[in-house]
Amino acid sequence: MLTQTNLIFAVVFGLLIVASTIGKLLAQKYGEENSTITNLVARINAWWVMTGVLFIAFLFGRIGATILFFLISFMALREFMTVIYRKSCDYYSMVTCFYLLLPIQYCFVLMQWYGMFSIFIPVYGFLLLPIVGSLSGNTEQFLARTAKTQWMTMICIFCISHVPALLFLNLDGFANENNMLLLIFMIATVQSSDVLQYIWGKLIGGPKIMPSLSPSKTISGTVGGILSATLVAMLMAPITPFTYWQAGLIGFIICVMGFLGGLVMSAIKRDHGVKDWGKMINGHGGMLDRMDSVCFSAPIFFHIIRYFWNG
Repeated sequence: MLTQTNLIFAVVFGLLIVASTIGKLLAQKYGEENSTITNLVARINAWWVMTGVLFIAFLFGRIGATILFFLISFMALREFMTVIYRKSCDYYSMVTCFYLLLPIQYCFVLMQWYGMFSIFIPVYGFLLLPIVGSLSGNTEQFLARTAKTQWMTMICIFCISHVPALLFLNLDGFANENNMLLLIFMIATVQSSDVLQYIWGKLIGGPKIMPSLSPSKTISGTVGGILSATLVAMLMAPITPFTYWQAGLIGFIICVMGFLGGLVMSAIKRDHGVKDWGKMINGHGGMLDRMDSVCFSAPIFFHIIRYFWNG
C-alpha cells in the first residue's frame, strides 16, 4: 500500500505531467516566443525542480536530504558570488564561506544542535568574515564588501539550512518519519503562491505592485495569489500537525515572506544588472531562481513550528 508521502508525490508528478503537456500545446499554438507562455513554462519547470529535490530528499532520508541541501547551498553560493563579483582581495573570505561556514552549519543540522545552528552564522560567522576580510589590508569599499559577503552567507547557507532542519524536529503528536510532509507543505504553499500570483495578475490585470523590482506582478495578482495559496495551505492541513485555521495562518505568513523575499532577491539582481541568477554561469535560471522565495519563508516556518509544536 502506498504511504501518504508516496501518494502525494504520485499525485504531484501526475499534475506536473499534465501541466507540462498543456504548456507544450500552448507553445505550439501561440509560439515559443510568447512571453506569457514562456513565463508559464518556466514556472512549471521550477515546480519540476523543487518536486524532484523533495523526492530525492525523501528517498535518501534525513542524512541524505541534509547532504542534498548542502549541495544546493554550495550552488547558491557560487551563483551569488558570480553575480555580485568579488575582488581578488576577498579570496579568503570566499574560502571561509565555502569551506568553513557552510560545512559547519550543516554539521550542526545533522547533530540537531539547535543552539549553535541558530546562532553560529548570525553571531560567529558575521564576526569572522570582516576579520578575515581585513587581513588582506585592502580598505577600499571595505564595509560594502563585508556586507555583501555576510548577506551572501545569510541567504545561501543560514536560510537554506532551515529546510533540512525541519526533518529533525520532534513535534507533539507528529511522527518524526512524517516530517517530510512539513517540507512538502511549506514548499508547495510558497511555490503555489508564486504561480497563482502570476495567474491572477494575468486574469485580472491592474496596476503593478512594484514595477522596478517585479514588472510582471500586479496588486490584484499578489493579493489573489497569496489568498489562494493560503487556501491551498488549509487544504493540506490533514498532512500536518496543524488545524485548518492554523495551517491557513501559517500559510499566509510564509506566502507573504516568500513574496517579500522575491522582491529582495530581485533588487539584488537588478542592482547588478542580472535577470536570472544562473545566467552568468550556465545561460539559464539557476538554483537561487528556484529558492528565492523559500530562502525567506523557511526560517520563519521553522521557528514558528518549533516554538509552538516542538515536543
